[in-house]
Amino acid sequence: MGSLSVKPGPRYTVPDWQNNSLLISADAEEQRYISHHTRQEGRALRNETGNQARWDEHNSRNLLKDRITSVDRWRETLAKCLKDIDLEIDILTEVKEEAENAIQAKNLCLDVAIECLTFRESRRDIDVVRDPVEEELLREVKVIEKTKKKLQQQVDDAFKQLCLLKEARQQLSCDHRHKVETLELDRQCMAFNPASGNISFKVNPTRVPHGSTALREWELNSQSNKDRAEAEMKNSADLRGAITLTIAQTNNKLDAQRIATEFALRKRIRDMEGALSELRWQEQNTQDEIAEMEDEIRQLEEDIRKRMLDLKVAHTRLETRTYRPHKDLCHDEAQYGLTDEVQQLEGTIRALQQKRTESQDDLDALYRQLHRIHTDIGFKTNSLQLDNKCLDTRRKLVIPVEQCDPEVDALNRSRNLPRDDSQLELA
Repeated sequence: MGSLSVKPGPRYTVPDWQNNSLLISADAEEQRYISHHTRQEGRALRNETGNQARWDEHNSRNLLKDRITSVDRWRETLAKCLKDIDLEIDILTEVKEEAENAIQAKNLCLDVAIECLTFRESRRDIDVVRDPVEEELLREVKVIEKTKKKLQQQVDDAFKQLCLLKEARQQLSCDHRHKVETLELDRQCMAFNPASGNISFKVNPTRVPHGSTALREWELNSQSNKDRAEAEMKNSADLRGAITLTIAQTNNKLDAQRIATEFALRKRIRDMEGALSELRWQEQNTQDEIAEMEDEIRQLEEDIRKRMLDLKVAHTRLETRTYRPHKDLCHDEAQYGLTDEVQQLEGTIRALQQKRTESQDDLDALYRQLHRIHTDIGFKTNSLQLDNKCLDTRRKLVIPVEQCDPEVDALNRSRNLPRDDSQLELA
């Protein structure tokens, strides 16, 4: 018989084996304790940092909201000031044109007076006398020339004031545009969240941008622009009042034409208001239809998305069944059913896409129509504003010159102006 072959090697005792097992168990328990402690510290750190991050984001969002409110308040103030200064520019331009027309109207009176004096120079001998008629004609020429000089000075002042108004308006418009851009950027910042697709790390984001200003300087700049515009509008209103007073004191004719013009103007305003009412009704209905069509397109797109998912499922099922082994790869009812489902879904998707295209075309047509309505409303609104300005400007013509109380203003901004008795003689 052969002898048992024993592989040479170390041999451990039973106590060594037991000690090794105990050591492994002890090491495992110690490592689990360390791991548990680390997990607890990590959990506490996560909670602390998460709460701090949420609080910091909440605080930043509140600060952004406050800033947006402040900027928007200034934007509204500047927009109102822009509207007022645009209105003042239009009215002052009209008053300046009226003064220029009044100067032209005085030329005929001056020509007639000079012609009469020229005729009287043909008198002979004893009839060449300085009688009251000649004195009145000479006084008339002097008064007309003085009136023309005063009106021309007011026209020059109006031109200078228009330049100042437009300069102030340019500053207001620039400031207003900056406020609008700032609001858009801050609102974009409000919309950012961790799920936004356009967020990324930036280089040195906490830097102070070149050209930054202090908050007080920002407020003073807007306040200065507003104050200057209001001061120029006040000067313009005073100047308009003076020009209107001068024109009212030197004109007392054409009452019948004035009444006829005002009647036609009021009728035109009524017709314009009726047309605007109809257009606004059409605008509202069109906007309602656009909203419904946009909702329908969203529903169509949602259905297309769902059918696409269904088609993906059917395609996947068909593709997966192509891997059936041997004879099991047969044309069974499930295969026919899936094929029919794919064809049906493809037809459904094409129909939905066609309907979405048709709906989008109709929506585009609605938007084009709405644009036409908006454009026409803008034209008619502008015409109505101009007609109302004309009507307001002509209110001073209602009062006779001998009863004129110089509290007349084209936009109900009445100002008490000093009476000039020498100008009342021009009537």
